[in-house]
Amino acid sequence: MAKQTSNHPLPQSWEQFNSFQLVTKPRLAKVMAYWCVALFGLLFIASLFPWTQNIRSAGSVTTLQPQDRPQMVHSTIAGRIEKWQVQEGQKVKKGDTLIVLSEVKEKYFDPQLLSRMKEQLQAKGGSLSATQAKADALKNQIIALQEGLQFSLQKARNKTRQAYLKVQSDSADLVAIIAEYEVTKAQYARQEKLYEQGLKSLTELESRRLKFQEVQAKQQSTLNKLNISRNEQQNARIELSSLEAEYQDKISKARSDLNATLAYINDTKGEISKMQNEYSNTQIRNSFYQVTAPQDGYVVRALKAGIGETIKEGEAVCSIMPANPELAVQLYVALMDVPLLEVGRQVRLQFEGWPALVFSGWPNVGFGTFGGKVAVIDNIDSQGKYRILVVPDPNSAPWPEAIRVGSGAYGWAMLNDVPIYYEFWRQLNAFPPNYVGTMQEEQKEGKKEKAETEGGDK
Repeated sequence: MAKQTSNHPLPQSWEQFNSFQLVTKPRLAKVMAYWCVALFGLLFIASLFPWTQNIRSAGSVTTLQPQDRPQMVHSTIAGRIEKWQVQEGQKVKKGDTLIVLSEVKEKYFDPQLLSRMKEQLQAKGGSLSATQAKADALKNQIIALQEGLQFSLQKARNKTRQAYLKVQSDSADLVAIIAEYEVTKAQYARQEKLYEQGLKSLTELESRRLKFQEVQAKQQSTLNKLNISRNEQQNARIELSSLEAEYQDKISKARSDLNATLAYINDTKGEISKMQNEYSNTQIRNSFYQVTAPQDGYVVRALKAGIGETIKEGEAVCSIMPANPELAVQLYVALMDVPLLEVGRQVRLQFEGWPALVFSGWPNVGFGTFGGKVAVIDNIDSQGKYRILVVPDPNSAPWPEAIRVGSGAYGWAMLNDVPIYYEFWRQLNAFPPNYVGTMQEEQKEGKKEKAETEGGDK
């Protein structure tokens, strides 16, 4: 189509003609196109913004230390309530009396029970001292008997030795007398022959006969003396043998008495120990008539009411909330998210009762949330989830003072920073957070710390 040329000037405005207005593009479509382009451009730019991956979990407020959690106060002994010293909601200090009890067991009804038990202990101690003195006397008696045995044995041995020497002496005398007897007998025989021959007178014969009879009598006397000495020697030997048996019998009897006395002493010591145990238990039991507060806190609720009500051993009487607990938030995370957490990981928290504008991926933009750090990760699961304890982050705003143990909480454990488009794609495909990136960062930090340590060592 050839280009048309004309010398006529063009109209000043195309809008003067209705036909041109009908064939031009509508103005609204242009505006909508511009807006769509701008909107998609903004969305594209926004998709490049960083987004902090997180693990969401719900939980409640608790305490980090077990002693800071609400506890029941139990009565150590059975008793009857005589007086309440506190009321619900009252602040108490450690050692303050909560209730006063009276005794319900008849064994402890006696008001002078401790003094009477002390008197029994003293009496038993006196008996023990007397028995101990008896045992010492028996020991000394055994020592004396053993020493007497040695002396008596030595004396008996000496006596036996003397009897032996006397037998030897008498034997020698007997031998001499026998020799003298033979000589005298021979002389008498010769004298008698000479008398028969008329060579000796009758007077000389009678004198010799008298001498012979004296020697014969002396021989018999010496023989009797020897027999007596031998008998005495035998008696000394028998006495020596029986002396040791006699003393051993006495020593054995003394030892038997000593063992019986020592057995009684041991039994008495056992009874004294038992009585001392009962005395100490009774003395300690008297301190349990006042149930005291185990620590500073507030009386939450009285579990027993009225005066005169009986309670059992170990039964709870009231509950106490510690005064200044170290608060923490317990959150429960799924099993697949546990490997992504470690102690020190930052967490954002929202508490029930505090309004919050939450942007889970932009923790610095959210309003009404509070910072925390993971302090504890349980090693075992609880109903398919793992519990973590989150404590306040010292670098963040402090938690509200009005929150109490048991309040609900919602938390986000902060992970890696990724683009928004990646997070959107991950959520659509139900993929886990970027754990590989976390591991790589941790490995880089570990290598950096190792290099710094080696450099410092050098």
